[in-house]
Amino acid sequence: MTLEMTGASRREFLATAGAGGLVISFSVASKAQAQAGGLQQINAYVKVAPDGIVTITNKNPEIGQGIKTMLPMLIAEELDVPWEKVRIEQADSDPTVYGRQFAGGSMATPLHWEEHRRVGAVARAMLVQAAAQAWNCPAGECTTQAGVVLHKASNRKATYGSLASQCAGITPPDPKTLPLKDPKTYKIIGRPIAQYDTPKIVTGQPLFGIDVQRPGMLFATFEKAPVFAAGVASADLAAAQSVKGVRKAFVVQGDSKALQPPPGQIGAGLLPGVAVVADNWWAARKGRERLNIKWQDHPTSAQSSEGFAAKARELAAGKAQRQARNDGDVDAALKGAAKTVEAAYAYPFLAHAPLEPQNCTAEWKDGKLEIWAPTQNPEPGRQLCAKTLGIKPEDITIHMTRCGGGFGRRLSNDYMVEAAWIAREAGAPVKLLWTREDDMRHDIYRPAGFHFLKGGLDAQGNVVAFYDHFVSFGEGTTFAPSAGMGAGEFPGRFVQNLRYDISTMPLGVPTGPLRAPGSNALAFVFQSFIDELAHAAGADPLAFQLKLLGDKPVVGEPPNAYAAGRMAGVLRAAGEMSGWANRSRLPKGEGMGIACYYSHLGYFAEVAHVAVSPAGEVKVKKVWVAADVGRQIINPHGALNQVQGSVLDGLSEALHQKITIQNGQAVEANFDTYPLMRINEAPPVEVKWVITDNPPTGLGEPALPPAIPALTNAIFAATGKRIRSLPVDPAVLKA
Repeated sequence: MTLEMTGASRREFLATAGAGGLVISFSVASKAQAQAGGLQQINAYVKVAPDGIVTITNKNPEIGQGIKTMLPMLIAEELDVPWEKVRIEQADSDPTVYGRQFAGGSMATPLHWEEHRRVGAVARAMLVQAAAQAWNCPAGECTTQAGVVLHKASNRKATYGSLASQCAGITPPDPKTLPLKDPKTYKIIGRPIAQYDTPKIVTGQPLFGIDVQRPGMLFATFEKAPVFAAGVASADLAAAQSVKGVRKAFVVQGDSKALQPPPGQIGAGLLPGVAVVADNWWAARKGRERLNIKWQDHPTSAQSSEGFAAKARELAAGKAQRQARNDGDVDAALKGAAKTVEAAYAYPFLAHAPLEPQNCTAEWKDGKLEIWAPTQNPEPGRQLCAKTLGIKPEDITIHMTRCGGGFGRRLSNDYMVEAAWIAREAGAPVKLLWTREDDMRHDIYRPAGFHFLKGGLDAQGNVVAFYDHFVSFGEGTTFAPSAGMGAGEFPGRFVQNLRYDISTMPLGVPTGPLRAPGSNALAFVFQSFIDELAHAAGADPLAFQLKLLGDKPVVGEPPNAYAAGRMAGVLRAAGEMSGWANRSRLPKGEGMGIACYYSHLGYFAEVAHVAVSPAGEVKVKKVWVAADVGRQIINPHGALNQVQGSVLDGLSEALHQKITIQNGQAVEANFDTYPLMRINEAPPVEVKWVITDNPPTGLGEPALPPAIPALTNAIFAATGKRIRSLPVDPAVLKA
């Protein structure tokens, strides 16, 4: 969204502040323009109507995480306007106005907590100044309340709607100079508010990318090789074009190297394939079925999940390729330990499986491109389309639609560049819609991984040695996307003798971030193995975790500090709320497991209660979550949704989900072979906020990682059988 402003009183104030380089743009129109327009734009985020209705712009993509509600709440609070008078509109992609616009990494809260409040504070200050000028009094004598400016000394008041047009002649103040509200006076922040789009969602109104309609729009399918990035050898285009309603079928040469993203991109670019364009999507699909495509040979066809596992065992048996961390003398400590534990853990590739398959609508006209896309990351999509089509980025307009789930998949814009290319070739607006099978077999997968661990305990049950040989994917010292592990992975820095070894193997399967990337796998491995060490020591797993954390409140230095005190706090809270101390009273076949994990700036501990039947079927009876994300929960309604959804997502991954690679292609293709958790399987999830004096942080991801080891540790408590590979196999748990 850009504003064209002219007139003698035109001013523009740009303030760049805070982490992430948020750009706050304040553009002011002339008084004549403001009066003519009715709806007055105070700044790039705030518009006020004469009746006092305030429209606030949401800058970031909405993917179900509630950001379209939460970010405007921050602005509305400092603007001092009743929430009931707020309307919300979605911004287009425009980094010159809004800075970086993306949904990922649970970063919306830490990046915008202060800056968006200052956006509201600036708008409020301008409205106050407008009133002060009209009343010929100092602005400092004026206050605001519920969308009204008050001057108590003269008993005068004016609504925001009556003052908005007068803001045209006012210079915006420096946001950094404005005081922000005392949290004790908050009326919107901290209040549970329903998601803004919910009424439209439940009544089926168009919001999503899949809903977009354009005059004269055609529909397209795009078939790519089952072996990732393989080229087209031949296709029967005439057969496809013989189907009624099919307008055009053509080969897209693409680029096989586009599977490996360049710096700044996530996921693939334009890969080889065959497009079919038709009057309706069904005709496009029927035409696709007649293509009879022959694919070129590709070296990835030699890769498989079974082969990766075998290669991982081979690499683990030899010398590691490199070290990520080496503290003390692990080998000597293991040799001198009173007891040692050794285990191998593995986890599979995972698909994102958002309920809305990938789609995009594109319109090519006069050398310019207009796009409607459910994207988490629009600006890299603009750059990808510009580079691929050979046009200027400024000749591309991107409208961000609501996303029907993302989980990291829509950080990649492969579907966007496909739609753009097809629309240019078709010479008409085109909606590209992937099938469910396309979506699952051409995902940007969570990478698989393999860990070979050893731990040593002294006679008192203290951890004296910890070792992991992590076998992952990559080339040389570069991991495949989202396939890495940092040197600070817990319990790094908490065990005197600790070594993390790394070996990698080549990968032709596209990988990338999935909700809580890295953490969603590493938490399972490390928190499960720590639980193994606790049982080997004959210790209560909760007490063992607290002992391992030690008594230092913080270990390490920013930005890599680990607040052990905060983690201990959530562990104790999870133990108390779950009745952990009474778990021995559970009936046979039931158990409780505990796990904790730090990710995305949040400290989380979780307890799972499970029952395992003699047939090995796992029933999760309840999960308790203790969460420390700082001093303020902005929207308790949305926060609870995010934590509960993350936990259920993690349980679903652990119990059901796996992508198998055979002959260089994904085997699973739909929900019959890649099931998600059903509603009858979903346990109640109780959440406790552990409030600490730290800046508030995000909630889209950090509750997911500890849910998986809490589950698997509970299964061990119930059965005595350790889960070391995912998903959970009921056959292994049979009595």
